Amino acid sequence: MIKLERIYTKPADHSGYRILVDRLWPRGISKVNAALDQWSKEIAPSNELRKWFDHEVAKYPEFRQRYLAELAANPATPDFLKLVTQQPTAIFLFGAKDEQHNQAVVLKEYIEQQNNA
Repeated sequence: MIKLERIYTKPADHSGYRILVDRLWPRGISKVNAALDQWSKEIAPSNELRKWFDHEVAKYPEFRQRYLAELAANPATPDFLKLVTQQPTAIFLFGAKDEQHNQAVVLKEYIEQQNNA
């Protein structure tokens, strides 16, 4: 099971394996308060894609397609997939304000599709 949680909200669930899936460390969050098990910045969108998207909802469909392509080509993806599937519950943490249009949503979808394939 994969859950999504914004890192700026107080941790709602400490029972899962907490993974930050942002390339950059979230501003104003201390490493202690983040209560992370892992920071997987290598699985996040590339800097180029992240800057191009800039959290513009209109660009989300294309961002989603580009990020899925990056995940398919990313050498870190198989190890990340293995890590996530070994956890009873994985919690993907992200910093984006928009909880519906961000890389964690795409990553969750990608992992779930791989597990069902």
